[in-house]
Amino acid sequence: MITVETLTKSYGGFVAVDDITFTARPGRVTGFLGPNGAGKSTTLRILVGLTPATSGSATISGRDFVTIPNPGRQVGVLLDASAQHAGRTGREILTIAQRFMGLPKGRVEEMLDLVSLTPEEAGRRVRNYSLGMRQRLGIATALIGEPEVLVLDEPANGLDPAGIRWMRGLLRDYADQGGTVLLSSHLLHEIEVIADDLVVIGNGRIVAQGSKRELLQTAGSLVRTGDQATLTRALTESGVTSAPAGTGALLAQAEAEHVGKIAFAAGVPVIELRPADGAGLEEIFLHLTSDTQRDSSTTPEGAAA
Repeated sequence: MITVETLTKSYGGFVAVDDITFTARPGRVTGFLGPNGAGKSTTLRILVGLTPATSGSATISGRDFVTIPNPGRQVGVLLDASAQHAGRTGREILTIAQRFMGLPKGRVEEMLDLVSLTPEEAGRRVRNYSLGMRQRLGIATALIGEPEVLVLDEPANGLDPAGIRWMRGLLRDYADQGGTVLLSSHLLHEIEVIADDLVVIGNGRIVAQGSKRELLQTAGSLVRTGDQATLTRALTESGVTSAPAGTGALLAQAEAEHVGKIAFAAGVPVIELRPADGAGLEEIFLHLTSDTQRDSSTTPEGAAA
């Protein structure tokens, strides 16, 4: 289990992580989401001992990462697939991990087979790897010690669609066998498919957390119109909170019938209006983090990054 309690990290006068608390439980995949600069990477770096916390704690099975003996046997970590020795081969990198952790020699070939790196690819220097191949090698390195916990930051980055599906199945099987997975990703659809629980962070603070089902069921209504500004103003004047959820769309915290009446009274033509419990994670994410998005609602793909 991963436990984060009242965790804070400050750099001078800037608070990168602001008093956050959450858990990632065994047997479940926990999706850790937030816009760029929200504090995700800082939190993960504190968790695995790369950055000291200002206050609070982030522990794995009740221990700080730096106090765990032979940590690779307890925690598999992939934070940056490019942070691998470019002059070594993939097999050499796995062999070093195998020897350092005191694992059987056969574990290297098991991992190469698991992540579908061929003998030719395993003998190639990492500087000549594609990003997708580096991701596969990084996942192999994280899993080689048969850890109970996985901490992954953007593990699908650089993978093709078949690779993403493979990774999804790999992580699902890992969690189903009792492992704990904390997964940060910009690929919201992949998180929606695989995650059991969600933690959403914005401006260093948690803005929502809970099971995926709980969060998607409390979404309000999705309304799409050609006159978003007028509808936003009308909703606000009626006491209904709303936020951009893609081009021409709003996520309104009210039942669809009430939103429709407000739009009608304001003379705003509605193109689409429905309960948002089926709207999908992207729209919920944009709503929850609307105050922290770098880009405007006219560029939703940037806002979801």
